This record gives sequence, C-alpha cells and structure tokens, in this order.
Amino acid sequence: MAIDYKDIGQRIKQKRIEKGLTQEKLSEQIGVGSSHMSHIESGSTVPSFEVFISILNALDCSADELLCREVRTAKAFRDSWLTELISDCDPVESKILSDTLISLKATLRKNKVGD
Repeated sequence: MAIDYKDIGQRIKQKRIEKGLTQEKLSEQIGVGSSHMSHIESGSTVPSFEVFISILNALDCSADELLCREVRTAKAFRDSWLTELISDCDPVESKILSDTLISLKATLRKNKVGD
C-alpha cells in the first residue's frame, strides 16, 4: 500500500485552516520555512519525523487524524471522558493528575483490587 503524501498534506492543510492558522504562522510555530510548509501540504515534500511531530503539536491533533482516512480499531482518546475532564487544566495540573492516576492504577493492580 503506497503512502499518499498529497492526501496527508491536504489533511494538514485542513487542520491548519480549522485552527485559523496561515501557512506562515504554522511554519513559524514549527520552525520551518513557509515554502517547506507549502511543499508538505502539497505532498511534494515528506516531513521529517521531528517536523511531523511539531505539526501534530501545533495543530493539537493525533497522528491518526493526519495519516489515516479511517482508523478501524483505534479509540479516539480526545473523545474520552478523561480527556474532557482535564481539558481545562494547565500543563502542571495535567502532569500532577496524570502522575496520580498512573500511581493509583499501579496500586490497584498490585493489590488486585477489582478481581
């Protein structure tokens, strides 16, 4: 199965527009030239992994949103109740809640709670 970089570029463009960003603004946020961003969106240039991750972060989306037309088995994490619960937290609060939840999960499993 061949990778359709033009299709991926169009999804990047669509997400960028949804976020109200120009190519220039997105390029600035991810640290590449606007012509490079244009080539990525047209599918004539394949972004490096580092640039792709920067695009995901700048557009606040997941890789499957940009890479796949349809994901059959993945569950959209951003639609989960937990994501909604922490959506208004700042990065420090999110980190504390995440660390707490990870610790609580480990404790529950160690003590076989729920078995």
